[in-house]
Amino acid sequence: MSNSTFSVSPVGEIQSSLKNLTDALRQGSEGAPEAWITIKPAFARAMHRLEPGDDVVVLTWFHLSDRTVLEVHPRNDTSIPLTGVFATRSPDRPNPIGLHRVRVLEISENRLRVAPIEAIDGTPVIDIKPVLDAINDS
Repeated sequence: MSNSTFSVSPVGEIQSSLKNLTDALRQGSEGAPEAWITIKPAFARAMHRLEPGDDVVVLTWFHLSDRTVLEVHPRNDTSIPLTGVFATRSPDRPNPIGLHRVRVLEISENRLRVAPIEAIDGTPVIDIKPVLDAINDS
């Protein structure tokens, strides 16, 4: 295995009504609000041909996560046995990358309004990718 490291730089940031970790839902589908993603001006051209109604996957960096956690009780339910974080959607993990399938609701200059997204205010966005249908995904 390679011991190389690499860096990831944010392309934008979440602006959300969710201000604290305790406000964040476990999944966007559980009633998460809409939010704005502000794209850094240097990356604004990367939004070309995104349209309201598009489904995208937003990759975030859970900057407040505990990167030492390797096992969790899923959903913080101690009646569920400890489970390795690679088998869960826990935000606490060695590389705290968040994965959020959202719909683009509005585009305004270098900003995207999306929903639903459970990321808290100030969460760095590291990439945005289109959702491909099964025919185009192969």
